Amino acid sequence: MENEIIVGLDIGTTKIACIVGRRNEYGKIEILGYGKTESIGVKRGVVTNIEDTVRSIKTAVAQAAEQSNVEIKYVNVGIAGQHIKSIQHRGTLIREDSDEEITPMEVEQLIHNMYKLNMSPGEEIIDVIPQDYIIDDEDGIRQPVGMLGNKLEANFHIIIGQTAAAKNIYKCIKKAGLEDSQLILEPIASAQAVLSDEEKEAGVVLVDIGGGTTDIAIFQDNIIRHTAVIPFGGDIVTEDVKEGCSIIRRHAEELKVKFGSALASENRDDEIVAIPGLRGRPPKEITLRNLASIIQARMEEIIEHVYYEIKNSGFEKKLIAGIVLTGGGSLLRHIHQLTEFTTGMPTRIGYPNEHLAKETNADVASPMFATGVGLVIEGINRFEANLKLKPDETDLGGKGKARKRRDLPSDVGTGRFLKLIRDWFENDAEGEE
Repeated sequence: MENEIIVGLDIGTTKIACIVGRRNEYGKIEILGYGKTESIGVKRGVVTNIEDTVRSIKTAVAQAAEQSNVEIKYVNVGIAGQHIKSIQHRGTLIREDSDEEITPMEVEQLIHNMYKLNMSPGEEIIDVIPQDYIIDDEDGIRQPVGMLGNKLEANFHIIIGQTAAAKNIYKCIKKAGLEDSQLILEPIASAQAVLSDEEKEAGVVLVDIGGGTTDIAIFQDNIIRHTAVIPFGGDIVTEDVKEGCSIIRRHAEELKVKFGSALASENRDDEIVAIPGLRGRPPKEITLRNLASIIQARMEEIIEHVYYEIKNSGFEKKLIAGIVLTGGGSLLRHIHQLTEFTTGMPTRIGYPNEHLAKETNADVASPMFATGVGLVIEGINRFEANLKLKPDETDLGGKGKARKRRDLPSDVGTGRFLKLIRDWFENDAEGEE
């Protein structure tokens, strides 16, 4: 059987990345091709200009299609942005016959009921993730199917987002001539790419520092416990460098990437870099210690926000594996030392190479591509899970085709949210005719 080809599309604030991959015979992810382009129409993880975003998507997808020799039609799209929030909720299902075994359909019904929770206007539930189950007040049950009991309960992690933001993403995908298989929360995708099962079990915080936002996902005992999005990222650091050094944005970004450091104490006063002056003006000299001081101040603020979310989750004392930093912002020198100093928690940089095949291009194994690689991994995992549930209905793509995998029932999982968006889009299109 030809392994299914899955495409991940990461619509970020600084870049749009399209990654094509499949699982090889050794269980590793083989990256067939990728495309990357500058993201122009996105601010803080939210689409602000449809046309610019569509152009960037088309460019990235064309690069990936050419490199992988795959016709790209269906993509797994990441959703993030400061509008994303999460809540904890407990759901209950009273069973008709306590002497019958609990069936998968009853578990699905319990999950389905969570989508009926009242939301504020303009908000929708994107995803419902069961954490653990309780049968007749016996808690800590991971797999309730096959057990007996009168009352089935579950603790849920519910992810909520703004409908308008998701509609704009969907509109961009359609205008780029694509279809989206599903929306996947970006911190969950990044976690798939850079965290090990041992870390998720021990307790770990994933911190994905992007251009416009910093995404957080906390795992403990192999269960996702908390997600959050902080509306600051690498772009605000560049802005600070631009203002603090009185230089143009392009030079500020180059300075940050090439010479930036998150710890001023690691730089000497006599280390100086010269920035070309504007039109006949003399070059501007900047000390690396001064540059690092500007960067450190903003990075400390971002890490303080992260630490607040860790304490807010209630799992601060249960995170044995500490913090894993990923995303483009994690490439900043001395960032993991600053994180350790600020939080007192062990920290490492997460590279998405643990699940990748050995021959993968080194560029893709960068933390910058953690979300894109994670979207492919999560897409493959969901496809394979559906294959087990409904093997006769899943349409396997032919060779060289990236086909859509059939979703679970459309009112369960992200499929339900996506169906709402598709229905809106189709009705809107009919109204315009």
